[in-house]
Amino acid sequence: MTKEKKSFRTHNFYKFWLKITAIVVGSFGPVFFLGSMEASMEPARWTLDLLSWPLDGSATYSSGDTRFLSALAGGFLMGWGATIWMLSTKVYDKAPEAIRQAVVIGVLFWFVFDTGGSIASGNPSNAFFNILVLLLAVGPMWVAVKE
Repeated sequence: MTKEKKSFRTHNFYKFWLKITAIVVGSFGPVFFLGSMEASMEPARWTLDLLSWPLDGSATYSSGDTRFLSALAGGFLMGWGATIWMLSTKVYDKAPEAIRQAVVIGVLFWFVFDTGGSIASGNPSNAFFNILVLLLAVGPMWVAVKE
């Protein structure tokens, strides 16, 4: 009797992992959307303070421009998360490798631009947080399914 090795490199597991990716990406959307309004901006302000470590209260969210950018970011992130979710439920079975590649490439573009911009803006600590998000969002999808 031989034991079968369990593989996480299957289409079913990747389809499941795309939902994790969608939640990781999309979960930032409501936080930053709420940052667009003074009455509900504290979670976004705190998140920005955390990502620009140390947690010292230096992120104030007092500028209307910051709140406007927060609204845009919230919308983009929620929309991107919803798109990844829909790709996992409506399209993945028709083109699994293309969907995997598209999502991984999209996350890599986010990582490069977000990390580069964070460093350029004097917030290099966000690079560490971005690495964690990158690893969680891509998960096992770095490589194609093992057929």
